[in-house]
Amino acid sequence: MTTAPAPSAPPTRSRSPLFRRDFALIWTAGLVSDTGDWLLMIALPLFALSATGSALGASTVFLVELVPMLLLGSFLGVLVDRWDHRRTIVVVALLQGVLLLPLLLASAETMGIVYAVAAVEAVLGAIINPARQAMIPQLVGPDQLARGNALVAVSDSLARLIGSPLGGLAFALWGLPGVVIADAATYLVTAVLVALSRPHPPVEHDDAEQPVAAERRILREWGEGLALIARSATLRVLALIAALGGVAQGLFLVLFLVYVTQNLGAGDTGAGIIRGVQAIGGVLGGLVTGWLARRLGPRSLVGGGYLVFGMLSLITWNLAPFTTALWVYAGLFIGMGLPAVTTATGEITLVQTTVPPRALGRVIAAMTTVDGAAQGLGLLLGGLLADRGDIVPVLDVQASLYLLCGVIGLVALRGQKRLP
Repeated sequence: MTTAPAPSAPPTRSRSPLFRRDFALIWTAGLVSDTGDWLLMIALPLFALSATGSALGASTVFLVELVPMLLLGSFLGVLVDRWDHRRTIVVVALLQGVLLLPLLLASAETMGIVYAVAAVEAVLGAIINPARQAMIPQLVGPDQLARGNALVAVSDSLARLIGSPLGGLAFALWGLPGVVIADAATYLVTAVLVALSRPHPPVEHDDAEQPVAAERRILREWGEGLALIARSATLRVLALIAALGGVAQGLFLVLFLVYVTQNLGAGDTGAGIIRGVQAIGGVLGGLVTGWLARRLGPRSLVGGGYLVFGMLSLITWNLAPFTTALWVYAGLFIGMGLPAVTTATGEITLVQTTVPPRALGRVIAAMTTVDGAAQGLGLLLGGLLADRGDIVPVLDVQASLYLLCGVIGLVALRGQKRLP
């Protein structure tokens, strides 16, 4: 007599990481903090423009935010690795709130305050963002890491979708002081939410209690972080993709406004609508990426995402001879938001699964610095090429850089191994 095999249990659907208490707290804290960032990101250039009467005053805000990150970003990542991530976020969020307050005294005669606060906030942001990303592997299991990163991308897009219009509205209603108070409140809420999460065991470091001066130890660990990138084929490929994608993004930031105003004949309002709706695609992209992450590996998310992004970009830049209808371009930009989130999720997941926890902060910061420096190069090239005739061929090159990133991702990101 043969015993019939017991029926196998149906596969259980894993619950969303948002059902994990600590992840939900950190996720919500990030949403609140990033929404506050967007309030200030919109209001500060508007204030600088109105106070100075010059676009140079507004662009200086962006410059003073970029330069400190490029100079200090990778060094700050070393500190992130040495400090407890949870405590770091709490302390830095409180500092961000307090150090915003000098903006209450800002005026056309004291623009130095605006630029100084913008630079300080950029430096603190270069600490808090790698710390938050380095926490994610501690909050979710390995099988849910990509889903967790996708949800963080949803949070980023929601913050942009909420914070951008609120920043403009708050500045119009209450001026810069109202925005400052609201943003400072978001940092206080962020600190409280993160403080409510449970502490995790500290990450072990290879200090061996050697009597090495602090500055020498930081320099050594900074060099070790760069060595990790050089030693890992996966990280080298990701750094190359970050560089190419950064140049493409820098070109876009300059040439997009020219394309919308000249080629489409739309004004500033049209440009704002098209640029803003990409966040809708980001929210949808985060939800779709969570589904894709359970079926595809990070390599496919990165490579496939860049290919789709590049193809949508090529269609967008070459569509003006056929239609200039604003709703068509709004739809295309919503579509671009989906692969943008997919690629970001795949990239950070690869970094988190390749780099040991003790070095995660410095590697994330170094990758961010590469991307920022490449964006600066793209901004410079875009500024030089914007006034030299038809910009569509330049935008086609910009889109082709994304296609190249996709090919590199699919071909070169194979068999990644975790570094010791």
